[in-house]
Amino acid sequence: MAAGSAAGSAAGTGTGLPKVAFIGTGGTISSLGRDALDILDYTATDRRLEAGGILEVVPELATVATMVPVPFRAVPSPAIGFSEWRDLVLLCERLAAEHPDLAGIVIGHGTATLEETAYALSLTLTVDEAVVLVGSQRPLSALSTDAKLNLVAAVRAAAAPSSRGRGVLVVLNDEIQAAREVTKTSVARLQTFRTPDFGVLGHVDGDSVRYYRRSERATAPGTPFDIRALPALPRVDISYGYADADGTAVRAFQAAGARGLVSAGLAPGMTPPAEAEALEAAAAAGLLVVMSTRAGSGVVPLTTRLRSRGILSADNLTPQKARILLALALTVTHDREAVARLFDTY
Repeated sequence: MAAGSAAGSAAGTGTGLPKVAFIGTGGTISSLGRDALDILDYTATDRRLEAGGILEVVPELATVATMVPVPFRAVPSPAIGFSEWRDLVLLCERLAAEHPDLAGIVIGHGTATLEETAYALSLTLTVDEAVVLVGSQRPLSALSTDAKLNLVAAVRAAAAPSSRGRGVLVVLNDEIQAAREVTKTSVARLQTFRTPDFGVLGHVDGDSVRYYRRSERATAPGTPFDIRALPALPRVDISYGYADADGTAVRAFQAAGARGLVSAGLAPGMTPPAEAEALEAAAAAGLLVVMSTRAGSGVVPLTTRLRSRGILSADNLTPQKARILLALALTVTHDREAVARLFDTY
């Protein structure tokens, strides 16, 4: 169903339950393999359930919340990007307007790009309701799938009043993570989503949702980033740092029309000399250049060398998340110092 279409009817066991909308976008959490032991090559079947079909497979959800199934997409998450983020922002806004008693929204998503969608929404949503992204490492059809219990935990988290005001949340493996901080760290392990340096926000233990900390960075609603009417984001590319990197990728991205570049540099925020020269030239030509690292954690210090080259620090954002913030920043300003302040805020 298109984002502008009416949502599905609510399904629950009775009054008194919180109402939670479930938007299905596809991914492993919706996927059906060849058999119950197919946990690696299940995408070959190209079979994925829409939101309503997933809820039918997890009837226990009807004892947890009054569920509103909302079909949206049924695709692998590498197919999800800006246009889906924009449509999800609009869809969440519509759901909140159509259901004044809505406790929260859960979005089922493939894990490959889940963290990027979560962070993009955490910067652009317009609703006050808790929004939780959930995925799974094993397909819905697998023996010992994590899809079902992950979905139950996500619904519990979305329905909890304590989840509001924390930005977009990511729930897998009973752990509640902040969209800005979490990243996928393993191809197949169930505990793949981790928050380096800071750890989880809380846990879903049975029917209890417990928080122990909160992220200090600003989140939507109320950010300056309004993507609801944008046809596209400004092009921002990522140049990966490695020994002997010579700037070829930087120049290619610049030639392709990039308005911003993120360097996934060598920790703590360095590149080989030829790559550094290319990044400096790109910044001198007017591109916004931001230094992140391939290390996966830690703050990039804004050193004298970076300052002299006109390069900004991504703070502790991973390259893929720095790309999102830089692209959104370019929708509101082209001033280097203003962009630096946005990286300090979000």
